[in-house]
Amino acid sequence: MSSVKKVLIVGGGIGGQSAAIALAKDGVSVEIAERLEAYNVYGVGIIQQANALKALDKIGIADEAMKRGFPYGQVKMFTAGGHAVGVAGPPPMGKYPSHNGVSRRILHDVMYEEAIKRGVNYRMGLTVKTIENNEDHVSVVFTDGTEGVYDILIAADGIKSEVRKMVFGDYKPQYMGLSVWRYAFKKHEDLDTGYIYYGKRSKIGFIPMSEDSMYMFLVSSEGADNPWIEKSAYISMLKDYLSEYPVKIVNDVIGQITEPDLVNYRPLEATHLPNPWYKNRVIIIGDAAHATVPQLGSGAALAIEDAVVLSEELKSNVSVEDTFKAFMKRRYDRCMMVVNASETLAAWELLEFQGKPLPEGAHPGKLIGQAVGGLMAPF
Repeated sequence: MSSVKKVLIVGGGIGGQSAAIALAKDGVSVEIAERLEAYNVYGVGIIQQANALKALDKIGIADEAMKRGFPYGQVKMFTAGGHAVGVAGPPPMGKYPSHNGVSRRILHDVMYEEAIKRGVNYRMGLTVKTIENNEDHVSVVFTDGTEGVYDILIAADGIKSEVRKMVFGDYKPQYMGLSVWRYAFKKHEDLDTGYIYYGKRSKIGFIPMSEDSMYMFLVSSEGADNPWIEKSAYISMLKDYLSEYPVKIVNDVIGQITEPDLVNYRPLEATHLPNPWYKNRVIIIGDAAHATVPQLGSGAALAIEDAVVLSEELKSNVSVEDTFKAFMKRRYDRCMMVVNASETLAAWELLEFQGKPLPEGAHPGKLIGQAVGGLMAPF
């Protein structure tokens, strides 16, 4: 039985809240330090494959996520003009559908409600200022001047993790040459599952999030030098990309894209912390350890898995060192499989958007199938 009784989690996103719920269920005292004064989660929508739902089930919230979201089957793939070319994604697995689409805000609400019910203490509007990372405990000073002592510290503070920088040094995110645009709509009457359309300059997808809502994503390349775009250009650029898709669902939504503030645009970046992701009593999970591009829609799923595996190993091992070693044994290869496949797919997409040939032997469909098969294996 682990001696870990008191844990600090830095970062209250998907990975951090998953870890908090998992540990609190086991009787651990958990605090979350979240730099935001109040949650205002906009990130539009999220795709949850069966492995993500299995992980959520282990912390007791998969059913609620599916109830408030929209379970759907394999994704239908089309050319830009609407010609069907196949399906992608895992088949249903028992109680788990191929996918669940859900608003990030709603998923956050589900997690927050469960965490509060489990007694998790949220400390909003602060983060850690200094960390004293010892062999038997972690002492921190928070940005509000208060102090705390914990058995372990879990860093779940994202791709630009300050904890990672304090403990391991500076790992700057790398722009991957692609950007993603997202916009939410009322659910289209024809949308029965996820749809993806492949154009010459971009690809777009429509994902149901509830009986009444869906979101669109669009992947493009905005150039290697400066992928940032002024908000005033969002609407015209997004509509220009969509002009390549003369299909009904696009024609029906394009006139609804009117508010720059509702466009969620970001360049795609990645950063990977070398093995191991821990030092003494600090461990890094989620995007802070293995941020990658969303070509397989699995970044959040890996963060939830990290949280579940860490809680399982804490129950199975007496020492923190053994716990962290066992965690790395279960997580590193699996996460890197997803990271490497996602970034290879992104590199191939970039070549296609640039009108360049793919490398000899490149087979995106095969790589996606292999990666999805790997994700469906036990974690």
